[in-house]
Amino acid sequence: MATTVTLARTYQYFFYTHPNRTLALTCGTLNAFGDIVAQLTQNALAQDHQHRPGWDPARTLRFFCFGIGISPILGKWNLFLERKFPLRRRCTHRVSFKALSKRVAADQLIMAPLGLAIFVGSIGIMEGRTKNQMRDKYADMYTTALLTNWKIWPLAQLVNFRFMPLPYRIPFQSACGVFWTLYLSTLNAKEGEKQDREAAMR
Repeated sequence: MATTVTLARTYQYFFYTHPNRTLALTCGTLNAFGDIVAQLTQNALAQDHQHRPGWDPARTLRFFCFGIGISPILGKWNLFLERKFPLRRRCTHRVSFKALSKRVAADQLIMAPLGLAIFVGSIGIMEGRTKNQMRDKYADMYTTALLTNWKIWPLAQLVNFRFMPLPYRIPFQSACGVFWTLYLSTLNAKEGEKQDREAAMR
């Protein structure tokens, strides 16, 4: 318990003194961790036990870089939602469920599609995919991932926006996102393997 409190205080100190760097490192680290979990899971489930691919550090580095790159956007977005849809009424100080609903709706209808588009594009670029391969990635992955997102994230963000103070929203989202990163990493890896097989056959 004391260790948790110390970590929370340390994080809060660095958030207020170096917010952008703190969010970038936190988001990048948790993204990388999610990819490591995904790779370990894929290796454990591989049918060909003698030819398991092992851990790909370059793939994890790509997810780390994506986390660092997306964190400033998420930070600005959370600040915008905080100002645009204040949860507590000035007169009663009660939480407005209407404002909370608007936050979640805006997040899922604006940021979720945008963030997913940035993910597919940035990972594709870091993998060195061609324009045609990038187009195929969007066609094969985007809609599936977005529909899955809408089944999972509204409830998580409802809890996040309602109970988490502003400095902890991105870490909470990134912590929950470890499992989401696992899903995206696996989905992206399958699409990448498919494109690599198609390229080898040409």
